[in-house]
Amino acid sequence: MDRKAKAGGQVAIWSEIIGASESEEQQSTNTTTQLIYHRRRPPPHTRTTPSESVEVLETSNRNRLSLVAANKRVSWNRSLSTRGRTSIAVGPCEKNLPQPKQAKRRGKPPVPKGKFPEPLSFEEEREYFQEVDAFELLEESPSPKHFGTWATGNQTVTAPIPHVSSRLEKWLFSKKMNFSCGPSSTLSKILEAPASPMDSIYSDGLKFSSLRTPEKCNPISTSGGDDGCQDINAAIRKLSLASTPTSSDLDHVDPFSALLEICQQSAPSKLLDLFSKYCDPESIAKVGEGTYGEAFRAGNTVCKIVPFDGDFPVNGEVQKKSEELLEEAVLSQTLNSLREFKDDVFNACTTFIETIDLKVCQGPYDAALIRAWEKWDEKNGSENDHPKEFPGKQRYVVFVLQHGGKDLESFVLKNFDEARSLLVQVTAALAVAEAAYEFEHRDLHWGNILLSRRDSHTMKFILEGKKMFIRTFGLLVSIIDFTLSRINTGESIFFLDLSMDPYLFKGPKGDKQSETYRKMKEVTEDYWEGSFPRTNVLWLLYLVDIVLLKKTFVRSSKNERDLRSLKKRLDKYDSAKEAIFDPFFSDLLVDPTTPCE
Repeated sequence: MDRKAKAGGQVAIWSEIIGASESEEQQSTNTTTQLIYHRRRPPPHTRTTPSESVEVLETSNRNRLSLVAANKRVSWNRSLSTRGRTSIAVGPCEKNLPQPKQAKRRGKPPVPKGKFPEPLSFEEEREYFQEVDAFELLEESPSPKHFGTWATGNQTVTAPIPHVSSRLEKWLFSKKMNFSCGPSSTLSKILEAPASPMDSIYSDGLKFSSLRTPEKCNPISTSGGDDGCQDINAAIRKLSLASTPTSSDLDHVDPFSALLEICQQSAPSKLLDLFSKYCDPESIAKVGEGTYGEAFRAGNTVCKIVPFDGDFPVNGEVQKKSEELLEEAVLSQTLNSLREFKDDVFNACTTFIETIDLKVCQGPYDAALIRAWEKWDEKNGSENDHPKEFPGKQRYVVFVLQHGGKDLESFVLKNFDEARSLLVQVTAALAVAEAAYEFEHRDLHWGNILLSRRDSHTMKFILEGKKMFIRTFGLLVSIIDFTLSRINTGESIFFLDLSMDPYLFKGPKGDKQSETYRKMKEVTEDYWEGSFPRTNVLWLLYLVDIVLLKKTFVRSSKNERDLRSLKKRLDKYDSAKEAIFDPFFSDLLVDPTTPCE
């Protein structure tokens, strides 16, 4: 009993000890579970104050302060800081987001030795703004597309041009470009509001008798260039486009009526009536044709018939308008003035074809003209439309011209001297016209140069007051067709805007004539109203190529070398006035005391 009791007592004692341990462990476990449960899911309708929460935590487990004390985040901030991170403690009016690190600023890459950094290129930006500027100029001013200012001598013209009627604005622009010309009497009459605008513009401004050579005008010094236009600007400021009928009438002048006045007609005449003045109608013969017209021989003259103002195409092209024929008529009459050799003449030559008469006609082709046309068609094969297709009311301008001979394309040169004579006569004529009227032919292909043989072996020229006699070797050259030409009469500038005919510049590559048109476009930058005498040099280069490559005549290898050398030197000249004094022509310029033709 005692042993059993003793044993039982020991067992009981150990049981109590174990039981007590288990109860303490169970109590501790229940307390922890309760703490975790209350942290995650607080009992409903129970609110614990911060002091109570801390007190409970102190009696349980001090290692869980940071997990339960939501209002005290000191340990959390410190633990993050000790790991090298940025504290995200929330302060008033601060972003609750970590701030990103700023990227380190990279330095410029080292430049390799021996090399220099290339400058920045702004070509694309420059092209863009040039495009914008070109559009604004086209819309807002009559200035050329690619020119910012115009300069004459040391004088740069930058003054804005007043916005007036188109014709007057164009005239003023030309006057500011050409300081060599003084104030115009024509403009004064326009500004005085004459009763008939036709009288002021076409009677006084365009008649042959009133055409003026630019260098004959009173020169204006470079320093006082603007003074020459003061009266123009003052008069324009007085103009009221809204109240002055004259300025509006100028833009509505009928070009056809002006053309009749230039031709000294009150009404169109008939074709046969004009031809009958120069030959027997039965002797009329067709001698050539072009895109815009037909050429007939009438006695000792050649009549060039050009239809215009029709509403249907002729030979595949739109008919010319009255204003185009008006400009060509004035230009022809202006060049006629160069044929006068007087004591006080400053520039003169006879190389440009003489315009004997100029008439406006209307009506069908007469039977004699039809027979001449069909006879030529049977022999040569015409590329033009048959004149029977013209309506009964078709209008024509007829240029009655001197008979200049055959064109260079069909003319046979005998020797090198005739080839030199051809080149020197064309060069001298262009030089004289440049000096007199800023003339540019702009279409001097071998179909527009006529040649014939005469007994005389010298010809007289006057260039800027200097008399010259040129050896011709019996060859006479005549330059024709001024359709594309540009001229400054001293009163007006006449030109054809070739930018309106893009097809002209799309000829075959390698063709000398087509390439010359494209080179002209480069020189003028598609601004055809301006003076660019370099275009005359381009056609002289074309002529040298024609003589070398297309014409056959007696010549030596030295002659060909001389022609090639001439071509190289011509390419450096800017005008025919410079080219005429080339060494190639030196022995062709005869002493003035030599008898002339």
